[in-house]
Amino acid sequence: MEDARLRRGAVVVLAVFALLPPLLFAIGEPFYLGVVSRMMIFAIAAISLDLILGFGGMVRFGHAVYLGIGGYTVAILSHHGITDGFIHFGAAIAISGLAAAFIGAVSLRTSGVFFIMITLAFSQMIYFLAISVNAYGGDDGLAFRKASDFGLNLRDPATFYYFVLAALAVFLWLSGRVVNSRFGMLIRATKFNESRMTAVGFPTFRYKLTMFVIAGAMCGFAGALLANLTLFMSPSIMHWSRSGDLLIMVIAGGMGTLLGPVLGAVLYLILEQLLSTWTVYWPALVGVSLVALVLLGKRGLLGFVTGGRRSAVHG
Repeated sequence: MEDARLRRGAVVVLAVFALLPPLLFAIGEPFYLGVVSRMMIFAIAAISLDLILGFGGMVRFGHAVYLGIGGYTVAILSHHGITDGFIHFGAAIAISGLAAAFIGAVSLRTSGVFFIMITLAFSQMIYFLAISVNAYGGDDGLAFRKASDFGLNLRDPATFYYFVLAALAVFLWLSGRVVNSRFGMLIRATKFNESRMTAVGFPTFRYKLTMFVIAGAMCGFAGALLANLTLFMSPSIMHWSRSGDLLIMVIAGGMGTLLGPVLGAVLYLILEQLLSTWTVYWPALVGVSLVALVLLGKRGLLGFVTGGRRSAVHG
């Protein structure tokens, strides 16, 4: 019953996104298409983090590194004259997934604060690597002129907007399929009692690593979208503070859900957009607002909207 209600909620959210472009053109504000596209891109990244955090119980502080890996893959390929979109996004997914496999193979052998620190250390290593490679802009970042070529004009704001919306819808559906599968149930069971799962013979390390790779590849896809939105990639997207932003989006929206991170990303970026125009101290105001939200609604924005009812929200 609750799952059906939240599926309808996801459909409503996607429908609202779909109806925004004609509304924005009607009121003469097409600029905001880029703003909302950015919200949807970060919503995909937040969903990917929630797969390992909310469903898998793996507190990852460094997840934004895959945004950078995916984005830099597109930027570097385009810099060298390769503009085929299938190569761009295929490479972004593959390289991000391989990076997640390597990082996960090392970090998942630990737990608790050690796991958090190792994943953070890996992300900062890659961040400093991006800064040090002057051939691709170093600390100044890498700009490129041609977006990924799928036979679509992704430089048209409306075309790109609907491309991102379609990707968000697909990832919501795929993530729902994953967490509702036998594999997803095993991941959730491992979150609550890994020792028991190991005792009855389940290879929990393998399951967790698989979810880790799925989340990394998905976030890499979001990074490829972000690169196409801005035609620019900077190491700052991989900084630990951006990983903190993704954590806030997931927690503020509602961990262990799929719709929650979407709402959390929208809320966070709206607050960022509004408050940054008023004061340079906007991060403090965002922090206070989100703490108040989490305290009032124990399960974040989604819990606040639904009256705090617990649910295994699976898209």
